Order: sequence, then C-alpha cells, then structure tokens
Amino acid sequence: MKLLRQQIEAKTGAGTATLLPEEPEDMWHAYNLIQPTDQIRAKAIRRISKDMGGGAVTSQRIALDLTIAVTSTDFDLASNELHVAGRVVSENEHVKLGSHHTLDLELNRKFTLEKVDGWDSVAVGMLAEACNTGSRAEMWAVVMGEGIANICLITEHQTILRNRVEVSVPRKGKGHMEQHNKGLEKFHSTLLGTLQRDMEGAKRDAQTEKTVPLLLASAGFYAQAFLQFVKEYAVRSGNKFLQALVPSIVVAHSAGEHVHNLAEVLASPACTAKLADAKFTRETALMDTFMKHMRLEDGRAAYGPREIERAVESGAVGRGGGVLLISNTLFRSHNLAERKRWVALVDRVKDVEGGEVRLLSSLHESGKRLEALGSIAAILTYPLEEMEEEEDEDVANGVHANDEEMII
Repeated sequence: MKLLRQQIEAKTGAGTATLLPEEPEDMWHAYNLIQPTDQIRAKAIRRISKDMGGGAVTSQRIALDLTIAVTSTDFDLASNELHVAGRVVSENEHVKLGSHHTLDLELNRKFTLEKVDGWDSVAVGMLAEACNTGSRAEMWAVVMGEGIANICLITEHQTILRNRVEVSVPRKGKGHMEQHNKGLEKFHSTLLGTLQRDMEGAKRDAQTEKTVPLLLASAGFYAQAFLQFVKEYAVRSGNKFLQALVPSIVVAHSAGEHVHNLAEVLASPACTAKLADAKFTRETALMDTFMKHMRLEDGRAAYGPREIERAVESGAVGRGGGVLLISNTLFRSHNLAERKRWVALVDRVKDVEGGEVRLLSSLHESGKRLEALGSIAAILTYPLEEMEEEEDEDVANGVHANDEEMII
C-alpha cells in the first residue's frame, strides 16, 4: 500500500490518510482499516439519467468523487474485492445528500480515509504496517502433485494463490516410461518458469534484495523430485537467482496438492523449526506455548474477554514474559465502545505493563486457533491462583459476579 498523504494529529488522532492499493494484500489491509462511522472518499462510477423532454430519457455513466459515511464493509477473499457501503455526506449535482451508495475499492485507485472518532493506536499501527512493503513476503510455497501445482505467496496476514500450473503427465506403464518422463520434465520446466517469474516480480515490486524462503510440499516424492530438477537446472544454466534460492528451499509432506493443505504443513514441527524467522511461525510458536500452559494447568494461560481483562488489571500480562494474543477480528467490531475496549487493553499491556502484544490474522492457522478461544488469550508472567481460588469459593457459596448488586 502506498501512502500518498497523511494528516493525523498526534494528540487527538484527528485527520486523514490517502492510500493507493497496489497489491491484492493491500485490499486486506484496507478491509481491516475501514470501520463503520469512518468517512471514505474515492472515485465512483454512477449511471446518470437525464430527461430530454418529450418523454425521451438519456443515460450515461460518469466518474465522480464521492464521500460516504461507512455503514458496512464486504471483503471477498477469493477475488480480493472490497465493497464499502454507506451514506453520502458530501452532496454534488448528481448525488443527493444522505443517499445510499457502495464504493468498490480497486487496485491502483486511491482513496482517502478519515476516522471521525480519531485514529487510535491500533489503527495507526495498522496503517504503518499496511504501508511497510518490505515486510509483506514471508515465504513462497508450492503445494503440488503429479502434473499439478499451486503457487502461493504467504505473507504476514494471509496466503495468496498467485498461480496454478497444470500439465498432462502420461501414466507410468510398460512402453510408456519415455512419454511419462517427457511429460514430467515439461511439468517441472513450466512450473519452474512460472515460479521464477512470480518470485522475481514480487522481489522487484518490494525493492528488496532479500531472498524469501521457498516451501515445496506434496504427498509422496513429487516435491523432492522438483527440488532435484531445480538444483540441476540452477547448475546447468548458471542462473544466479536460482543458485541463491536453493539453500532456502524447504521440503515438507502434504496430504494433498490443494491450497488448504498448507495450513497443516505450516503448523508442522519440521516446518516451524526451519522457518523460525517468519512472523506467522513465531505466532504459531506462541500459540503452542499457550496450549502447553493450558495442558499443564499451571495457571499461566488465560483466555476469554473477562478473564484477560482481569489478568491485565492484576498486572499478570507484563514484563517478564507476558504476551497478549488478540485477533484482528475484534477491531472490526461495528460497536465503537467494543473497539475502544480492546484498544485500551492493548495500550495498557504495551505502555503500562510492558508486556508483548501480538495481533494475529484470522487468515492464518494461529489466528484461527485463537478465534476458537474467544479471539483473545494471554500467556501470563505468573499464575493467578488467588483469583481462581476466589472464583471457586464464590461458586461454592452460590455467589456470581453479576449477582453482587443483589446481595443485601
């Protein structure tokens, strides 16, 4: 995402940001940034009808700038299309004030976002992350079978299908080995050419010399056979890009050749050990640590809104190993008070308690695991045994937190 202009007051959070989405993932960032009650200005195409008199009516499509107060957003993950609905707040000759309109945000079409209630710390952090092009690509992955492969770009926030390669490979059999081998070589050659174009293009766009790891995953030996082909071609051709890439290639087992099979592969110990520097890998490791404390029942794992707020209030999510794990879905709440609740919690953990905060993407495996726990959890610096004992005592006495006002 390119930041064209930013005017945000540091103290009040008032102001606007003008953004230009350049890549499919930028639409995901825009989806997370745009909230109900925000105002967004962008170009729109409207069909305008004009009465020519005598019963004749002409109709034409025109482009115009529209500003709407956002009421809802709809993000299509498959096509990376973002639709923002709202009421028009800036009248012009073609559109009435207060009328409903939907803006279709597209790549390479700028928009200006104003947060009427102010840019809070989480929104400012999201904006900075969206415009940090150097941190987009975490890893490339090819999940494959015989004659079929899906090329994916795995970023900090989602897995994007970049290309699909299919080449007919004749089956093995008596008298067919030569045709089989030729078909397999054609498949490998086509896949390598497509993969190299995708990787080099992304590298140019990011303006970085960093070599991003490549994961090859398959059932059987398909991934290993492709790796051997890449190694031999890199030496034979003297291709410097491939020679630099080979040491970073990781081979893993996959249950199939489909994109959804990647989730299990990325969570496997063999994969996380070799890709320890990737953001999603670190977050997977934190979720594993959280689940370990859950299994041990050592009092250092807490989850759910109420439990986490009590833990933070008690200072148990702070310096010395405290980690707050929170899903980005909580910050898309249509309830402003609810959003402010989580922003205040994040600010307290970071700025007051000195703990670590991890905002997990709902599109990665770790984020999905967190959503099953209520979208918020924490690794505590020390167990809150006294709190647990008090709760047990209250339950034993028939007293609940919500009943306190009723006690005489």
